[in-house]
Amino acid sequence: MSELALKAEKLDGADELAGVRAQFVLDDVVYLDGNSLGALPVGVPGRVEDVVRRQWGELRIRSWDESGWWTAPERIGDRIAPLVGAAAGQIVVGDSTSVNVFKAVVAAVRMAGEGRDEIVVDATTFPTDGYIASSAARMTGCTVRPVTPAEVPGVLGDRTAAVLLNHVDYRTGRLHDLPALTAAVHAAGAVAVWDLCHSAGALPVGLDEHGVDLAVGCTYKYLNGGPGSPAYLYVRSALQDRFDSPLPGWNSHAEPFGMRPAYEPAPGALRGRVGTPDILSMLALEAALDVWDADGVSVGAVRAKSLALTDFFLECVASYVPSGRVESVTPVAHAERGSQVALRCADAGDVMKRLIEHGVVGDFRHPDVLRFGFTPLYVGFEDVERAARVLGDLVR
Repeated sequence: MSELALKAEKLDGADELAGVRAQFVLDDVVYLDGNSLGALPVGVPGRVEDVVRRQWGELRIRSWDESGWWTAPERIGDRIAPLVGAAAGQIVVGDSTSVNVFKAVVAAVRMAGEGRDEIVVDATTFPTDGYIASSAARMTGCTVRPVTPAEVPGVLGDRTAAVLLNHVDYRTGRLHDLPALTAAVHAAGAVAVWDLCHSAGALPVGLDEHGVDLAVGCTYKYLNGGPGSPAYLYVRSALQDRFDSPLPGWNSHAEPFGMRPAYEPAPGALRGRVGTPDILSMLALEAALDVWDADGVSVGAVRAKSLALTDFFLECVASYVPSGRVESVTPVAHAERGSQVALRCADAGDVMKRLIEHGVVGDFRHPDVLRFGFTPLYVGFEDVERAARVLGDLVR
């Protein structure tokens, strides 16, 4: 056994989160793609079967009340809240990330007030965020100003209405400075909107602590909610009475069953709802969140293990992979790193295909990036050592 394999065994033996792995459906594959789709928690299939067979099959429409379907969006939002550093009553679950980005950006422009006609957007963002920001700009009479996160403070001014940023870069895994950037946005009198897709469930966010105005995120990555599981929208409590959604639906009406022609928004975060919730996937997500209830599972513990896993992966890559064959584009500094490692590799597409054939699952991002996501709840150090060793064997 190699020195690194022995080290991995020792690290796994000291891992306080090692027991959580048993709460997921896993096999002998090294699964390092939880930053795209989290693994299945063992409790989800049984819960979904109950929802389908009993709640839908037997209770039918009674389940809106008796099974808590109607209150699911805010109830599940309150379960996500502590994972992103938010108090209860500020998160509503539903719709996709894209739809929630649209709600947040348009509402941010409306809150910013007259004279502010510019939306600053992360130029390195996931493409859909940019598409949505551009559409929102056309609808609100704004212009879009794409810049890198590092350039944001220098472009803010009295015309800035909203700033849309990603907490973690989806390609490189770079963690951006949410507290400092949010403070800069506020100093300019603008509204801060954060996309948490690649940070929620992997590291502390601190939405309330840092005064974030609006935030969105998906639940199928580090929250393991399942393919297409609903996203969420955070509206800071102090702004909820000013949140003017561009998608006012009957579910967000103050009197949803009044069926009145005039719209009156519901109080609080409920005004972020739109139409009928996607109950099957929403309740699967609720079951998936049960893994966070285990003893010793906290965002702090997850972050500590995430950094240890990614540090060890970089150490193993440096040892096993021939010099110059790959280049890490993920920051070394912990304060600038999310929970993934991205390696630039000339033939990345082919290499990832062969890695998957050899039981190591990551993903490929055009044109030349091998992306490996580390979900601390179920990834171990022996997984990390094996992944780097296989990578080294394949690229020699």
